[in-house]
Amino acid sequence: MLRLAVVVFLGVLPGWAQRQYPHDSRDYTNYLAPFVSSPPSVVDRMLELADLRTGDLVYDLGSGDGRVLITAVQKYRVKGVGVEISANLCKATEDRVKALKLSDRIRVVHDDMLNVDLSPADVVIMYLETKSNEILRPKLEKSLHTGARVVSHDFAVSGWKPNRVEQLDAYSRAHTIYIYEMPPKSK
Repeated sequence: MLRLAVVVFLGVLPGWAQRQYPHDSRDYTNYLAPFVSSPPSVVDRMLELADLRTGDLVYDLGSGDGRVLITAVQKYRVKGVGVEISANLCKATEDRVKALKLSDRIRVVHDDMLNVDLSPADVVIMYLETKSNEILRPKLEKSLHTGARVVSHDFAVSGWKPNRVEQLDAYSRAHTIYIYEMPPKSK
């Protein structure tokens, strides 16, 4: 019986994956991370550690359900841009933003984060995987201005030295938050 269940699951998996994401399932660069939401206590701590200032522009790469941006905008009087590849998650976030009357402060971009201009960002929040951070690192280095902060949940950016690393427990497991500040650009 278990063998039959595994065979059925493996047979259904490719079709399920194609329905979840708009891109060709063979184009793995577009799958930088699955949607896994950050617990509210982790979101709060990431935003505190980001040293948000009134007027900052916060980008959430792989914004999922929008909880990070909504919390940032409501608590810190910043503006936000969510970048999300899933059309369904974009629509759900846009609906929630509209219901909360935050449309003038939050914009959701339905695109691959590798295609989006990050140069206006003061803060970038990400909950990606190690390999995804490696893929994204050159874009961050090229795009972000001196002093911009990058906050990564659970996965370090290899080759960068964090300004701060903090661990906290939420939902029965440890979470690690890495804070980076972009150095002056070398000439």
